[in-house]
Amino acid sequence: MNGGIKLTSRTDLPAARRLNLSIEHFVSGKDTPQSPLTHQDTILQQQIFSGSETDLNGVLLYPDGAPRFRMIYVNGGKATPHGTSLSEKGRANIQTFVNNGGSYLGTCAGMFLASLGYASSPDSVKTNPSYLGIWPGIAHTTRLAKKPTGHFIEKGASILKYYDFGGDMHIDSVYHNGGGFAYDVKELPTGTEILTRYDYKPIIGKNSSIDKKISSWAWKRDENAGRIVLTGSHPESYVSGERLDLMSALIQLAIEGCGNPTIKGELLNGVTRDMIKSTNDNDPGYTKIGDKQYHHFTATIPKNVKNIKVQLKADDQYNLNLYIRKKAPAFKQYADYMDISLGANKEIVLDNLPAGKWHIAVECTSTVDVINSEWGELYTGNLSLLNGVPYSIVISWE
Repeated sequence: MNGGIKLTSRTDLPAARRLNLSIEHFVSGKDTPQSPLTHQDTILQQQIFSGSETDLNGVLLYPDGAPRFRMIYVNGGKATPHGTSLSEKGRANIQTFVNNGGSYLGTCAGMFLASLGYASSPDSVKTNPSYLGIWPGIAHTTRLAKKPTGHFIEKGASILKYYDFGGDMHIDSVYHNGGGFAYDVKELPTGTEILTRYDYKPIIGKNSSIDKKISSWAWKRDENAGRIVLTGSHPESYVSGERLDLMSALIQLAIEGCGNPTIKGELLNGVTRDMIKSTNDNDPGYTKIGDKQYHHFTATIPKNVKNIKVQLKADDQYNLNLYIRKKAPAFKQYADYMDISLGANKEIVLDNLPAGKWHIAVECTSTVDVINSEWGELYTGNLSLLNGVPYSIVISWE
């Protein structure tokens, strides 16, 4: 959960607790006389999103660029100053996180930050280099501050599979403070799903109305990328009722939209694959494995072969698991064969297997230790895990 520079310094997300999700968060000073921004805020934000010597590409990404979390949630606040404070590298890492399968949920400023640009009128549409552009559309300001609005749920919206919201297709009195709506004067980006529309009849400013404008929406580039879920209002602080249901549904929709697992490559008979590259080598197919990460491979088993052996070798100070599955990518919960003994060196030996494509996975169950601080969770323990564990894997048969 990002509550960094110029964003709301939120430390609790009730909907995540309701869904029994683990969460890490970063908060900076609030940029007030009582809680000023400090140099330490900037240093920590850069380490988290841009990286450091200890963690070359930051906490959102594994050494190979795969997402280290299922979702990032970005709070309200001030989108442009926060995007600027992230730096080009930090913005690029969030873009990589989404492009490689991690999902993004943004409320208010987090919604603006995800877009290509901003509009305050039909004549003032501008792209913003400090925004992420992970949703390829424009967000329009509502000019409405510190007022609640209702939300009409769009017929057939995906959030209805999680809750029925009282059966009336309406959510009442969600706090709103300067957010926006999806600008659809021409057309929305292909694939954008409308989730809710504002229910707010009063005229704002000079004959401006947001009634029935798109207040929440979702978009996913393809099956390998994560899902972007955005809303212009503030459902994130509610602890009961339909407004909590709304935030809970948005989180679930985002997480269910995570990208498909990436296959590193095919293992060939008797050919050892060395996974030893660093992040800076920019060779994800051969990069080291991160903490709690899975690496996925395939192997094509010919007909009438025997003595099939899969061997995994690494430093035994780490704990790696080995899985084999026929149907689809293998995981601890979904495997036909596994070796989860302690340590890193593993071997699975089988007399035979049905011919065809099989999936092989390596899991690193070792992880860093976490301590709590005024900025959120900080890492300690074996920090070498953040830049990856080298290993080798080979399959052989006769």
